[in-house]
Amino acid sequence: MPILDPQKSQPQVKPRKKKPKDIAVINDACTGCAGSPVCIELCPVDECMILVKDDVYAPDFGRVIVDPLACIGCKRCISKGPMDMYLDGCPWDAIDMVETPDFEERFGELPY
Repeated sequence: MPILDPQKSQPQVKPRKKKPKDIAVINDACTGCAGSPVCIELCPVDECMILVKDDVYAPDFGRVIVDPLACIGCKRCISKGPMDMYLDGCPWDAIDMVETPDFEERFGELPY
C-alpha cells in the first residue's frame, strides 16, 4: 500500500446523504500498522481512510488520516480485526469515535 503525501493528494469522494452520528478521528497513537493498516481495508467507503507520510509520529511507516466528509460513522475500523476477529477497538487505541456535534465544535461545521 503506497504512502500518500497529504499535501499533494486530495481524495475526491461522493457526498454522503446525511451526517453520521459519530466520526472516526485518528489520534497520535497511530503508527500505520507497519505500512499495512487493517482499518483501511475494513472501511466500506473508498478513500475515507488514507495512509500518509508522517515524519513526526511514524516516520518509518506513515499514519492513517480520515476524511471527515467521507466517514459514515459505521465503526468497522474499530470493531473488526483481521480474519473477522472482533476487537474492542484499534489494537493501538489510535481511532476515536467522536460525536458529530463535538467534532463540529472542535473542527468546524461539516457541509452535510
